[in-house]
Amino acid sequence: MATPELERSAIGRPPPQWARIEEVLHDRARSVAARLPTRYADLLSRGPVRRVRGSVARARAYRERFARPEPEKVPFVAGVTRLWPELGRATLLGLVASIAIVVGASLPSSPFTLKNIPGAWYFGIPTPSVVPGTQAPSAGLFLGVVAVYGGMILMLRVWYDIVRVCSRRPGIPVKRLVPIFVAWCVPLLFVAPLFSRDLYSYAAQGEMMSHHINPYTYGPAVLGQGPFVGLVDKLWQNVGSPYGPVFLTIAGWIVSATGHNDLMAVEGLRLVAVLGTAAFAWAVPAIARSFGRDGATAFVIAALNPLVLLHLVAGGHNDALMLGLLAPGYALSRRGHPVAGIAVCAIGAAIKVPALIGVVYIGWEWGGPGRPALQRLRPVATALLLAAAIMAGLSSLAGLGWGWVSGLSNPDTVRSWLDPATAVGLLCGKALALVGLGDHTHILLTLTRGAGLLAAAAISLVLLVESERVGPLRALGWSLIAIVVLSPVVQPWYLAWGFVFLAPVVEGRVRRAVVVASGIACFVGLPGVHVLVHELAVANPLVVGGTAVLLLAIVALVLLPRLRRSGQEREMQADAA
Repeated sequence: MATPELERSAIGRPPPQWARIEEVLHDRARSVAARLPTRYADLLSRGPVRRVRGSVARARAYRERFARPEPEKVPFVAGVTRLWPELGRATLLGLVASIAIVVGASLPSSPFTLKNIPGAWYFGIPTPSVVPGTQAPSAGLFLGVVAVYGGMILMLRVWYDIVRVCSRRPGIPVKRLVPIFVAWCVPLLFVAPLFSRDLYSYAAQGEMMSHHINPYTYGPAVLGQGPFVGLVDKLWQNVGSPYGPVFLTIAGWIVSATGHNDLMAVEGLRLVAVLGTAAFAWAVPAIARSFGRDGATAFVIAALNPLVLLHLVAGGHNDALMLGLLAPGYALSRRGHPVAGIAVCAIGAAIKVPALIGVVYIGWEWGGPGRPALQRLRPVATALLLAAAIMAGLSSLAGLGWGWVSGLSNPDTVRSWLDPATAVGLLCGKALALVGLGDHTHILLTLTRGAGLLAAAAISLVLLVESERVGPLRALGWSLIAIVVLSPVVQPWYLAWGFVFLAPVVEGRVRRAVVVASGIACFVGLPGVHVLVHELAVANPLVVGGTAVLLLAIVALVLLPRLRRSGQEREMQADAA
């Protein structure tokens, strides 16, 4: 297997075909120019040849920019390395980005939070006369959309800067990065549930638990009229819960502790998501160090990832709590406590089932490296039996039994083109209907979704068997991503499952791919784009102009230092040449 140094040198070396193409083009241009009179040769050199040379140079520069080797690493030295000049600007800009997102999403006309139900949040809810849809959009809507999208772009940019700093300076203490995490998170705790209404569903299911109503048997609509039910998306009001008994028990405790106040319960559940995020933010560096990797870089990729902050923290999804048990459970096993790790992962699976994959990997590694696959089956079976016993006990204590297993298929109610397996089924169904063979969409969806799950299981099994060669973290991370992509239901924040475990081991192009995928996932499915386009036509020109100037200032603030550094590097290279 190639060492990281060899891999980086291979990445940085230009492919031979590019050099050959450039050499041939230059030779052809020189030979043609030599056979022409001087003035025509000069004209030719200023025309097509120059354009060809420029195109080749730009293509080569783009290729080298993406495939350039990792920058030279300069280890952190306590008391010597000054971090504030490199991290201070990014920290402050990230805080500005968080505040911009909160302000933009809190405007009464914002499409990013629930606005059309009175009492949906403490502030930013329009009066009935200005509920969106009852009158033409206002200038505040344009500013809100621009503030949220601009803040997200800025946060992604400064996050990548911090990733590069930590990868270039290994050994930075994680405690030096915790203030950045806190500064970026705190503003997001004051906004209404962002980009999703799942937190309202959690609160309604907690209200059911507090009244001893089984959320696996009934949907929130059984509560009748009230604030808890009114805030839940109508799609889920008559659908049983797909979540594990531990999460529903926690939700019931929070609702009771907050005096059955719907908004306080929502904020309490979001604090649980913050605790889950903090738990896996602690565990990931420990896992990284157990594999001889840099803990600070892993922390930044996993915990400061805008996908995590915007969806798991601001959105309050219980995936944060699941990861907050799965990652520490695996970290415990890496420290020589496999039974404790299995117990913690089993509790995580009683939040959401995908945490069971941690139990499988702990059992697979239980006997140590170098063992054949057949000898690993018994520890895996033992781990699964132990986890099943723990989950059964938790279900019994919650008084819910195993009814939650049947609820796992409830999210399949949604048919989204975002899910590859669902998209294939829908496309085939439309194609058959188009040629006059009838509507067979339901059957096709069953087949394609089943095929997707089988493919995910096959990929995960191969990665498990080859985990010693591939690397346990890579195998675990890519298995989670395969499960996410090929499952019947895909949400953009589900990608965080895999990214958290890939964070300690990704390098070079794979790390950049994770950064790009995280950035794209932040925007997938968000509202506001069509609103922004419409507002450009109808909003006050002064507002549009002022916003454009502000955005240009933000872009300049982000890009000018980088352009200055690039210019300095080019001057140094020219001087060396």
